[in-house]
Amino acid sequence: MAGEVTPLAALGSFRASLPARARLYVGGCSGEPLGIAEAFRHAPDVAAGLTFVGQWVPGLNATDWASLNPGAEAETTFLAPPLRPSFEAGRTRILPMTYFQSWDWLCHTPLDGAVLLVSPPDTEGNVSLGVSPDFGPALLARTDLPILALINPEMPAPRHSVKAPLSRFAWIAEESRPLASAPPAPLAPAFNDIARHIAALVPDGAALQFGIGNVQQAALTALAGRKGLSVWSGIVSDPVLGMLDADPAMPITTGVAVGTDALYRRLADEPRVRFLPVCETHNIARLAALRRFTAINSVLEVDLFGQANAEFIRGRQVSGTGGLTDFLRGARASPGGIGITALVSTAAGGAISRIVPRLAPEATSVTRADMDVVITEHGRAHLRGLDLDARASSLIAIADPAHRDSLSAAWDDMRRKM
Repeated sequence: MAGEVTPLAALGSFRASLPARARLYVGGCSGEPLGIAEAFRHAPDVAAGLTFVGQWVPGLNATDWASLNPGAEAETTFLAPPLRPSFEAGRTRILPMTYFQSWDWLCHTPLDGAVLLVSPPDTEGNVSLGVSPDFGPALLARTDLPILALINPEMPAPRHSVKAPLSRFAWIAEESRPLASAPPAPLAPAFNDIARHIAALVPDGAALQFGIGNVQQAALTALAGRKGLSVWSGIVSDPVLGMLDADPAMPITTGVAVGTDALYRRLADEPRVRFLPVCETHNIARLAALRRFTAINSVLEVDLFGQANAEFIRGRQVSGTGGLTDFLRGARASPGGIGITALVSTAAGGAISRIVPRLAPEATSVTRADMDVVITEHGRAHLRGLDLDARASSLIAIADPAHRDSLSAAWDDMRRKM
C-alpha cells in the first residue's frame, strides 16, 4: 500500500498501476473526489485511455470527466449540463437505468479501479464513506478491485454509516476541502401552493421519500411541524433539519446527504440518521414493506395519458431517471403508500404548458401505469384507477387555466384517432 499524500502524487502512481485502457469508477453526489478531479486537470495526460464510470448528479457534480483528456470517455446515468460537451462529442455515454438497476450493474460491469472519498481513519483504523455511501459498498465488495481512498477531513463520519478498514485501499491520498454542496434556493410563489397540496396528502405515520430540488424543498418546509413521520430516502437536504428539530423521535434512513456545511455538521453527530447503500435505499421490496411509504418527486412534463418526462427539454437530454421509478413503484406496493409527482404548471413565464397533450417519443421517463398523483399549483390529479378520458380530464383541470382549452381540444383530436 502506497502512502502518497497529495492527490496528484497518488493519482500518478495509481494510474500507472492500471491498464493503458482502463475503466475507473469515480464517486458522485457529496462524495465526489474534487481533489482528484483537480489533479487530473493538472496532469491531463494521466486521463488518457480512461473510461470514467459513475453517477454524477445534475445541479451538484460539475466535472466533465470525459473532457479531461481527448482520449478519455465516460459512462453515467445522468446527463448534467457540464457533461454536454463530451456527450455531444460522443465520448460520454448515457445508460438509461434507474438507481436500483445501476447498483446491480456496478456490481458486475468490468472495472479496473475506483476512487472513493472517505473520512479520516478512526482509532480502529476504519474510514467512513460518510454522508455519501450510496454506491461505495458495491465497489468495496469487489475484492479484486484496487481502490484509491481520498481522505478528506471535511467528510464527516456519522455514527451510522458505511465503514471500511483503511487497509482495504490500495492507494491513499489526503486533502482537506469543502464537500460538493447544494444550498437551498429561493422559491417562486407557486411552490408554496404545490407544497400545501402535497402536505394535505401525507398521511400520519408516513415514511417520506424526496429528492433534491424546489418541489422537495418546499414540501419539506411545509411538513416541518408534523410529528410521527419518518424518512426513507435516497437523498436528504437542508430542510430535513427543521423536521429533526420539530420531532425528537423522527428516524431518517438515507443514502446521501446533499446540502450545506450546516447539514453535514449536524448529521455527523445525529444518532437518528442512518446512511445505507443504494441496494437498500432504492430496493423496491424494502420500500414495499414500509407502511404508508410516500414518494415525493418532480418531473419536467406530464402528458394527458399520465406519462412523465424527467429527462428531456426540447429534445435535449438534461438529466436521467435516477430513483424516480424505483420510488414510485415502491410507493404503489406499500400498504397505504402514495406516489406524488409534482411540477409547476408552466415554463417560460407562462407561455409553455408543462401539462402537454403527448410526450415526445424519447421523453417517457415514467409510464402511465406507474403514475399515481400529479400535483401542480392548481391542484391534485389522482390518476390511480381512472380510465383514459378521466385521467386526461383530471390532468387538464390542474393545468394552467390559459392552456386548458387547447389541451382539451388536443385530447379530443387524439381521442378520435385512437
